[in-house]
Amino acid sequence: MERLGTGIGWRPAIAEAVEAMAGIEWVEVVAENVCPGHLPDSLLRLRERGVAVVPHGVGLGLGGAERPDPVRLAALAERAEALGSPLVTEHIAFVRAGGERTASRGLEAGHLLPVPRTREGLAVLCENVRIAQDQLPVPLAVENIAALFSWPGEELTEGQFLYELADRTGVRLLIDVANLHTNHVNQGEDPAAALDALPLEALAYVHVAGGFERDGVWHDSHAHPVPEPVLAVLAELASRVRPPGVLLERDERFPSAAELEAEVAKIRRTVAVAGRDRVPVGAGARPGSAPASGAGAATGPVADEAARTRLALGQTALLSALVAGTPAPEGFDRGRLRVQSRMLTAKRGSVVVSLAPELEQILGDTYRPRFLRYAAGRPLTGGYRADALAFALHTLREEPPAERAVRRALRDWWIERSGRASLVGRPWARWARVARFALLGR
Repeated sequence: MERLGTGIGWRPAIAEAVEAMAGIEWVEVVAENVCPGHLPDSLLRLRERGVAVVPHGVGLGLGGAERPDPVRLAALAERAEALGSPLVTEHIAFVRAGGERTASRGLEAGHLLPVPRTREGLAVLCENVRIAQDQLPVPLAVENIAALFSWPGEELTEGQFLYELADRTGVRLLIDVANLHTNHVNQGEDPAAALDALPLEALAYVHVAGGFERDGVWHDSHAHPVPEPVLAVLAELASRVRPPGVLLERDERFPSAAELEAEVAKIRRTVAVAGRDRVPVGAGARPGSAPASGAGAATGPVADEAARTRLALGQTALLSALVAGTPAPEGFDRGRLRVQSRMLTAKRGSVVVSLAPELEQILGDTYRPRFLRYAAGRPLTGGYRADALAFALHTLREEPPAERAVRRALRDWWIERSGRASLVGRPWARWARVARFALLGR
């Protein structure tokens, strides 16, 4: 595997700090947040300096019941080519469910949710990964996710599941040590045991991130400094193998440039110190088993359509309980599902307001409670921009603000943004939209 070195997640809010940071050898960018034809100048300058850029996808849903969407795959491939990337990465997760296979409406999680660690779930995941590998122009690596809950009846530990996935497909692994710590706190899974089971020869790189604990639940926030327990898991991994790359993830509440640089330096030191007594790779491999890597990987059982349908039904029932208020499926921890449900709604509100900040400016402190009431029983079925429009219309029709000026501002915002065509310079269209709005009840 190509050595990447030490890197940081590139985000627009810290672009200037990243460019000025000493010792940064590569960056990672959320694939869905960049347009191949209009790459940010900051990324272009980094590339000109020889800094590698890796697109990190969040929307494929490789762990879902359906085969990967060809359009999403093509978009990921296009970004890899535009950025001249050495590889692309995605997650071992499902992000949507429902649809034709289950004769139900499609639901979007807006978040990475865990897949069942069963033989059948693994077979579906492996086939989906192979499909993605065939369509991408560079190698694929997949990341373990943080989870608040697990599926009932799981047959494999996290380490076993990842080993089998790499063994059958030859896919590279992106190991997030913060997620291993999260699963340790939330589900009692031993990070060292997971590392012992992994085919470290398949390691592409490592994620490190911060979080916080509340009421016995670890929240992988990406908005806090990296804590010592996460660094300890990183050291545990680095004592086994020299990671080809290590990257700091930070998505919110960005500290000063100096603090970010100090955190990257601490991560670099942790890897260096742990590597002094490193055991050679392969010393802990399973007897009689050699992890596959590349085209010669063993395929294992193939998922049939019946297996996909069973997985689809299970994932749809679970996601419906999380976002639509239906009863929790049998065998799940209902308390953990309630926590996850609240987190999904809060994240949904945050994403909506990041795309449409005017909503919070117009509604002020009432935005958050209003959105929580709106989202209850109204699952995300499309994009966040449509969600913002639907929220504004719902507010105007069902829970109009008392202040006339606020109502007018929200109404004008909705009128200007509903529909695909711009209303600038088209007064007749604006008046048609106003009439449409009046017919809707206000």
